[in-house]
Amino acid sequence: MPRGDLFPEIGPYETGYLPLSAEHVMYWEQVGNPRGQPALFLHGGPGAGAGAVHRRFFDPSFWRTIIFDQRGAGRSRPLGSLENNTTPDLIADIEVLRRHLGIERWLLFGGSWGSTLALAYAQAHPDRVSGCVLRGVFLGRALEVEWFLYGMSAVFPDAHAQFSGYLPEQERGDLLGAYLKRLTDPDPAVHLPAARAWSIYEGTCSTLLPSPETVSSFAQDRTALGLARIEAFYFAYDLFLPQGGLLGGMGRIGHIPAEIVQGRYDMICPARTAFELAASWRSARLTVVPDAGHSALETGIRRALVAAVERFRGGR
Repeated sequence: MPRGDLFPEIGPYETGYLPLSAEHVMYWEQVGNPRGQPALFLHGGPGAGAGAVHRRFFDPSFWRTIIFDQRGAGRSRPLGSLENNTTPDLIADIEVLRRHLGIERWLLFGGSWGSTLALAYAQAHPDRVSGCVLRGVFLGRALEVEWFLYGMSAVFPDAHAQFSGYLPEQERGDLLGAYLKRLTDPDPAVHLPAARAWSIYEGTCSTLLPSPETVSSFAQDRTALGLARIEAFYFAYDLFLPQGGLLGGMGRIGHIPAEIVQGRYDMICPARTAFELAASWRSARLTVVPDAGHSALETGIRRALVAAVERFRGGR
């Protein structure tokens, strides 16, 4: 493995399904060293699910890495379910998983929505967090959602034209409402094409340079449905975040060490948000990757993330 790049492919040493409330069932897995330092991977979206590549940010000889799919996402069941699916529910699920695995404290690793959930969980349970590695920071504010829905047209007018053009012209003044109506329709002939249109838009705008592989992965039915339906639902309810937002709760976690990795040309979650978070977090270090967008798998981003995790291994 070239130093600083992803670790080799690896399978989990343990997997399971954990019953939750309202008929939700969580998929989880453990990877690496069963006696290693615990690290929790939090996937993006909300609703995107985790994949095998996400295991590779962690040295398996040192880390006991826990990966799970959030409610309605990935291998958790039922796919795309919105019932009892809120940020407080996800925070509670993380605690259920922590207790189930007998973990006292863990390093949180999350990008995009994963950074949002990491911050929300850390503010709710600061004594359970040893540190944070965050990428492509998203704080769930209205201005950030508005940027995703409309503002990205300034940089990706072609992708945005396809995204908005999927809808009848008279509905384009409320993209979120029009998409959510279709995404929650029980008929797959209605919700699946809408999910693909939403997800392809996000995948297209996720990298600095065009990446057909990224767009193709976002276009897969299971990925698209979980991502688009749950993301639109969370957007419609202000991400179910506390009054005052996440910046208002930073006093509770200012002592927790953190590494923030941000692509300079991230169009999904623009760099300004990462700078705002770093300015409010006395124990955080911000690394700006000059030649990257949003995706965790762009070369500069993945190398910076691996280096950030390695710094925690050495005591930072």
